Amino acid sequence: MTTTESGNIPVWDPVVRIFHWTLALSFLVAWITEDELMTPHVWAGYLITALITIRIVWGFIGTPHARFRDFVYSPAVIRSYIRKMLSRSEPRYLGHNPAGGVMVTLLILSLLITVISGIALYGNTDLAGPMAGIFQAERSADILEEIHEFFANFALILAMLHVAGVVWSSRMHGENLVKAMLTGFKREQQP
Repeated sequence: MTTTESGNIPVWDPVVRIFHWTLALSFLVAWITEDELMTPHVWAGYLITALITIRIVWGFIGTPHARFRDFVYSPAVIRSYIRKMLSRSEPRYLGHNPAGGVMVTLLILSLLITVISGIALYGNTDLAGPMAGIFQAERSADILEEIHEFFANFALILAMLHVAGVVWSSRMHGENLVKAMLTGFKREQQP
């Protein structure tokens, strides 16, 4: 990795940064439009589907900090990190810390279930989209709607916890993680 004159190093590549901010905006659009404006809701869902697909692929072939192997930790490491976090003694990570890694994984899974159930629901109720006509029973629509709403709400809760974690970690380590996700650079060393 190349260190700049200011001691910053590249951590978040453009794919990760564009994915992150586009996903946040797309989820916001989907959330706001949910039952009122189906066309933007559906297109936001399709965009989220494409983004999640790209991110999963990038998790295997991307830059070092984008890869799953960099931020998917064992349960023991996660528990240890959370204990240290609660005692305000957690170590700093250049990439995702263990709690952040859990959050990324849960968000990806939750959004994946949300979009799959949404596409299936759209195919059921509107007979449109790639799953049009596959699930046609009324009972299927009820089940799909429950799954879709549950995981969309779960993703919203996770997003709020993610923001809280970013604020916490930024304060604990004296760095602006929002800026890092915009520029791609983080400080190499702890101050």
